[in-house]
Amino acid sequence: MPNQLVIQVLLVAIFLLFAIVVIAPGKGARRLAIRRIALFLALLAGIFAVIFPDVVNDFANILGVGRGTDLILYALVVVFLGNSLATAAQNRQLHREITQVARHIALREAKDTAEPGPVSPENRQ
Repeated sequence: MPNQLVIQVLLVAIFLLFAIVVIAPGKGARRLAIRRIALFLALLAGIFAVIFPDVVNDFANILGVGRGTDLILYALVVVFLGNSLATAAQNRQLHREITQVARHIALREAKDTAEPGPVSPENRQ
C-alpha cells in the first residue's frame, strides 16, 4: 500500500491547485490560454496512451496505481473536475456581467422616462 501514497499525494495536490485557481482572481485571456495548453497536453497524453499502453501501465505502477486504465480514469476525473470548476467560475463571472449590464440599462431607461420631454399633441389630454 505505500506505493499508493504517491498517487494520493499527487491527486490531492492537483485538487488543491484547482481550488486555488478557482478562488484566485485572474485575467480571462490568461486563463483561456492555460486551458488551451492543458487541453493540448491532454490530447498529446491521450495519443501517447493509445500508442504506448505498456508505458502507461508501467507509469501507473510507479505511481502506485494497479493498472494503466485506472490511471487514465483518475486523469479523466481530474480533467472533468477541473473543467467543471473552470466552467462554474466562468458562469459566475458572466452572471455578474449580465447583472451589471441589466442594471445599467434599467437606470438609463428610468432616467429617460423620468425626464419630462416636450409634450406632443398626441400625448395631450
